[in-house]
Amino acid sequence: MTTDTDARRAGLSAERLAIRDGNPPPISVAGWFRLTVRLFAASCLLLVCVPLHYAFRLFWGRSPVPRYFLKYSARIMGARVERIGQPKERRVLMLANHVNWLDILAIAGTSGTAFVAKSQVRDTFLVGWLASLNRTIFVARENRMDVSSQIDAVRGALTDDMSLTVFPEGTTGGGQSLLPFKTAMLKVLEPPPPGVMVQPVIVDYGALAEWIGWTGDETGAENAKRVLARRGTFPLRIHFLEPFDPSEFAGRKAIGEEARRRMEPVLPANLQRAKSSGDRVTGPHR
Repeated sequence: MTTDTDARRAGLSAERLAIRDGNPPPISVAGWFRLTVRLFAASCLLLVCVPLHYAFRLFWGRSPVPRYFLKYSARIMGARVERIGQPKERRVLMLANHVNWLDILAIAGTSGTAFVAKSQVRDTFLVGWLASLNRTIFVARENRMDVSSQIDAVRGALTDDMSLTVFPEGTTGGGQSLLPFKTAMLKVLEPPPPGVMVQPVIVDYGALAEWIGWTGDETGAENAKRVLARRGTFPLRIHFLEPFDPSEFAGRKAIGEEARRRMEPVLPANLQRAKSSGDRVTGPHR
C-alpha cells in the first residue's frame, strides 16, 4: 500500500498514484450525468459532420470537416484550447509531447494536421474509423521487415503538401517533463523531402497535467471516463514553436535532439505559470 509519505516522495498525490495503479476513484451520479451529456453532444456533432465530410470529399477532393469536428469535440470534452504560435500547415513534420488522447483533438483542431499512429489504433472500434477520416497514417512499429514501405508512406504524405504530427516519446507521459524520444520514424528525414520543415509542439495542461495524464496501468476507457465526468472546463495551451530546417542536422537523432532542446524549456515555465495563476490542480468529478 502506498502511504501519503510515499506519494509525496514520488511527487504525485495519493489519488494520482491510485489512478496510475488502475484504481480510479468512483464516479458520482453527477459525474455520470456529465459524461452522458458530453457523449451525446459529441455523437450529435459526429452525425452532422460525417455527411458534410463525404460531401466535401465527393465534390472538392479534400475536406476541412475533420479539423472542425476535432476542434469542437475538444471543447465538448471540457478543454478550452488556446493556440500559441503559428502552425505551419504544409510540408511540415510536427513533433509533439503526448499526455492524453485529448492532445490529438487539440493539435488537429488548431492546425489541421494529420497524425502518424500505431497500427493498433486502426483496429480500435470507432476510433480507427475516425482516425482514418483525418488521413491518419498507420504504422506497425513492431514490423521491422516493413519499415521502408512505412517510411515511404510518410514521405509521400509530406511531399503531397500534408502536415503530419508524430509523438516521438512513443507513449503518453505525465505532461511535466519529456520522456526519451524514439527517433525511428524520423528516418523519413534522412534525407528530408524538399521544402519539409520540422516544427516542435508543446501540449500544455499546466497544473492539471498530473491529473489528466494517461499513464501507468490506467486503461484508455478509464481515462476517458475520468475526463468526461470532470466538472467544469480547463485550459489547454498548444505551443507551436519556431520550425527549423532538418537538412541542417546530421541525421534523425540530431533532429530529435534539436527538437527536444527547443521543447524542454517550455514545460517547466508553463507549469510554474499555471501554479502562479491559480489553474486548478485537481480533477473534480463529483
